[in-house]
Amino acid sequence: MDNVVIMGTGPAGLTAAIYAARADLRPLVVEGNAPGGQLIVSCEVENYPGFPDAVSGMELMGLFRKQAERFGARFVSGVVTSVKALAGGYVLTCGDEPIETRAIVVATGAMARRLPIASEAKYYGKGISGCATCDGAFYRNLDVIVVGGGNTAMEDAIFLTRFAKSVTIVHRRDYLRAAPVEVEKARGNPKIKWMIPRVIDEIIGEDLVTGVTLRKPDTNDTEHMDCDGIFVAIGHDPKTELFRDLIDCDSLGFVRIEPGSTRTSAAGVFACGDVADPHYKQAVIAAGTGCMAALDAQKYLEMNVK
Repeated sequence: MDNVVIMGTGPAGLTAAIYAARADLRPLVVEGNAPGGQLIVSCEVENYPGFPDAVSGMELMGLFRKQAERFGARFVSGVVTSVKALAGGYVLTCGDEPIETRAIVVATGAMARRLPIASEAKYYGKGISGCATCDGAFYRNLDVIVVGGGNTAMEDAIFLTRFAKSVTIVHRRDYLRAAPVEVEKARGNPKIKWMIPRVIDEIIGEDLVTGVTLRKPDTNDTEHMDCDGIFVAIGHDPKTELFRDLIDCDSLGFVRIEPGSTRTSAAGVFACGDVADPHYKQAVIAAGTGCMAALDAQKYLEMNVK
C-alpha cells in the first residue's frame, strides 16, 4: 500500500509531490489527462516568483516535475476512474491495476469554461485567456473583450483597464448577474464599453486574435469588431466528479476544506490548488497549498498509520 497518492500534476500537485518526496513518503503521482495542468497553455508566465524573465508554463511545470523526481516522487500516466474507501485507506482504479493508498492529495484543478465555438481552441493562449490576472499585462495599450455577465467578468474588466486601451464587455443577455455594486463600478469606468446582448459567433485572426464576429441573439444580426484579446470570464468547473460521494463539496463543486488546512471531510484525504479555490486561481497560491497538503498528509500518516 502506498503512503500517499497525489492526483494532478499542476503547480499544486507537483509541489505536494516535492514536499512529500522530501519527507520520504515516496508519493505516487497520477498524471491525469492534462499533465502539467492548465498552466501549460500559457506561452509566457511573468508573475511566478524566482523567474524575472518570462517562462513558458510548460517549461515551468517541467522544472517542477524534475524537482519532484529528484527527491523520489513516482509518476504514473493515466486517469483515475473511481475512488473507494477501504480498511486503513483508499483504493483507486487507474487503468487495469487498483492502487491502494493510506492518504490522497486531490489536486485535480478546475477547468475554465470555454466558448462553445470551434475557432476558440485554435486561439486559446494566442489571444484568448481564462485569467485576466495572469495575462492582463500582455495587453498594454491594446483593445480587449471580456466575455461574461457575472462578478468575475466585471472584476476582470475593471482590472484590465489598468493595461488595455479599451475593454468591451460582451454578454449574451440584456441583463447582468453581477452584483449591482460591481456593475456600477464597471459602468463608471470610461475605458469600459458594452456590447449587450451579444454572443461571439466567430474568432478571427492569423497567428493571433485580430477580431470577432458578434451576433445579436434576438435578431441574429451580425457585426465585426476588431480586438487584440479575449478574456473568457464565464466560470470554472472543478474536477471533483470522482469525489462528490466521498468528500464534501460546495454548491459549485469546489472541495470544502477546513480553515487553515487542506483537510477534507474524509480522513486522510487532502485537497489543494484550484480544486478547492473558487476565488484566486493563481499558480503561486496553488503551489503554496500543495505544500500545505503534503505537510498535512505527512502529519496524518505519522499520527494514524502504524
